[in-house]
Amino acid sequence: MHLSESIKISLLNIFSHKFRSFLTLLGIIIGVFAVVTMFSSVYGIKKLVSDRMEGLGWNNSIIIYPSSGNENISTLGRRFYYIARENKPLTLNDYLMIKREVDARYIYGMIESWEKHYQGEKDSWVRLKATNKDFFYSQTYPLKSGRYFNTFEMTNAFKVCILGYHFADNNFTSDPLDQFVKIGNNRYKIIGVLGDDVLNTNGMNFNPWGRRQDLSSVYIPLSTGAEYLKSSQAIDYIYLQAEDEENFTGMKTETRQKLLAQHKMAHDFSFNDVGAIMLQITQEMDSMMKKWNITLFAIASISLIVGGIGLFSTLLISINERMMEIGIRKSIGATDKDIFLLFLLEAIILSLFAAFIGIAISTALIKVVVVALNFDFPVPVQGIMLGLGFSLLIGIISGLYPAVKASKIDPISAIYYFE
Repeated sequence: MHLSESIKISLLNIFSHKFRSFLTLLGIIIGVFAVVTMFSSVYGIKKLVSDRMEGLGWNNSIIIYPSSGNENISTLGRRFYYIARENKPLTLNDYLMIKREVDARYIYGMIESWEKHYQGEKDSWVRLKATNKDFFYSQTYPLKSGRYFNTFEMTNAFKVCILGYHFADNNFTSDPLDQFVKIGNNRYKIIGVLGDDVLNTNGMNFNPWGRRQDLSSVYIPLSTGAEYLKSSQAIDYIYLQAEDEENFTGMKTETRQKLLAQHKMAHDFSFNDVGAIMLQITQEMDSMMKKWNITLFAIASISLIVGGIGLFSTLLISINERMMEIGIRKSIGATDKDIFLLFLLEAIILSLFAAFIGIAISTALIKVVVVALNFDFPVPVQGIMLGLGFSLLIGIISGLYPAVKASKIDPISAIYYFE
């Protein structure tokens, strides 16, 4: 008996008992649905948190601050003595050197200052931030209108600015582009307006207070801030983000070495290792998600096992119903292997039908949730393959014994079984 013929016979038998086949499939359908849905949910939550952390610029990143210490300790034998050194701040030159010599995904410097904003007869305090384009990219702040700073403006300390979304919304009733705004002792030409926060939507809030403050601020080029807001072109901090986890340690080491050389080996700067903290949080989250996966998979497996028991029982009952068929097939030349394959294929086809139905229902439900909540919950291929694999395994295990039993039946006894 050919394989294709065995498949056709199995399908014919399945569709000739539709209701019984559906009841047999139901347990496996529920199990596969549970496996795929739970796996996709855990995967989706993990991806959502990871994407939000990346959007906040928290992953694989370091922040360099000026250090408050101004002494280095040296030793000679058992005697300790102190070398007094002048404490150098971080400067625009430090930032330019790092940007030029260190390979990173994003690098930006930052100067922050509270300044008075003058508008007509009114004045109010606003946070003025001096930075460069990488800040907006790393924090996922898109433009609503206008443009970011260009290279010429950043190099020559031009008095131009980009308004945060909330600042523009609260202070301008029309398009503010190409207008001037007076902040502190300087007037800045408005070249861009940031859009609203695209990261925190539909109740998923990641650092909402900080991001609202960012979008209520006004931004000028870093060189402009170093020229007009600070003495000696000092800056508050430098931020670096590596391309990925593999390059993070190398980027951090190289940055430290370059700064030490720039500062004549004086340890007058410190690292806030945000990337290491985020990596630890990510690893803890991965560990927690793995435990959830195991727990949820164990719960879902119960349905699959129950479905497998139902499939096993149905196939055993089917043997008695098909005794005449088995006897006739064997009497006209079918081998034990042919009968074994016939019953095993029927079990596998039934379980795969159930898997496809369970996956379809799970995918449809996830799509409905995605549309309703506007969340990105993908259906991972791993979840689909896990459901298919487990279903196939259940089909093989459930069909193995009935197939062996059917193949060993004596053809004469089978033909006269009902007499």
